[in-house]
Amino acid sequence: MVKNKIHPNFKLNGKSFSNEGDLCNYAKKVSLETSLFLEEWFNSETYVIVNTSGSTGKPKAIQLQKNFMVNSAQATGAYFNLEATTKALLCLPISYIAGKMMLIRAVTLGWHLDIVESNSSPLQNINTSYDFSAMVPLQVENSLSKLDLVDTLIVGGGAISDTLYQKLQKVSTAVFATYGMTETITHIAVQKVNNEKTGLKLPIQRAFFKALSDVDLFIDQRNCLVIKAPKVAKETVFTNDVVQLISENEFEWLGRFDNIINSGGIKLNPEQIEKKLGQLITNRFFVSGIPDEKLGEKLILIVEGAANCIAIDQIKNFSTLTKFEIPKKIYFLDQFTETSTGKIQRTETMKKISLNS
Repeated sequence: MVKNKIHPNFKLNGKSFSNEGDLCNYAKKVSLETSLFLEEWFNSETYVIVNTSGSTGKPKAIQLQKNFMVNSAQATGAYFNLEATTKALLCLPISYIAGKMMLIRAVTLGWHLDIVESNSSPLQNINTSYDFSAMVPLQVENSLSKLDLVDTLIVGGGAISDTLYQKLQKVSTAVFATYGMTETITHIAVQKVNNEKTGLKLPIQRAFFKALSDVDLFIDQRNCLVIKAPKVAKETVFTNDVVQLISENEFEWLGRFDNIINSGGIKLNPEQIEKKLGQLITNRFFVSGIPDEKLGEKLILIVEGAANCIAIDQIKNFSTLTKFEIPKKIYFLDQFTETSTGKIQRTETMKKISLNS
């Protein structure tokens, strides 16, 4: 095996390194987790152990081939034209693949990387400009006033709400939503969110996700996305994401197959309903199904915030919804349960509500 090396242009927090040991020792000043991951990256094994996020199930540890991670880093660099000396900001937790890959892109491609604490407002104390960064939607929402410090931003770890989408039309940053998972070593497709940098007319509707190079897309009998990406994954990846294939390398994401609600024989897609409700509700929310004697499952709405922030009559009078898409009941919670990367854990959050109330 060819041992992983440090690109000669790589810098971490403004410092250059002549060898892997010096980098790992310095990384201890950043965090023990960063240092341990770099030691794993530079050891003789052909893989690293990475934990999945746990947003759609229990977190699990999986092996990722190091050469695939290098391929993924190179694909991102090529797609966004991010060459050596690119100035990048890492504000995601290093414990998950998104944070790890920001570090590997920098080490592999020769970026100048700054690492800051991963929190919900990562730009709060930042006054430096960056060419590239990655955030989750909550971080983007809390960073809008300073987002112009980042030239190109990728957003993952959750869907960009319609409200946030509209706000992003007003920023100069080139923003891209990403599609991917731990098993595909972060994104295998990206979606342009705004057009400010190109000077084009702002998009009326969202662009489709476009696959990176060397990625083949298919759908199975459930209309779920199937991915063949031999440069980043040994096996074909069968997802639970319901999509519409637009072309051989483009798709529209419609929702999760395992979230589909069968209410009285009508199959309801929560993500599509949420997209509509996002025009009406400003708080964080999601819809789900609960057991019902007559319907099998009935549609409910769970809102984070005070009980008076939305009323059922407002929703009933919202013409965008069909009669089947109107929730039967609204539940309010002070706070949703999240993963460490800010994703809503729907199943765990559902356990907080009293269905008989």
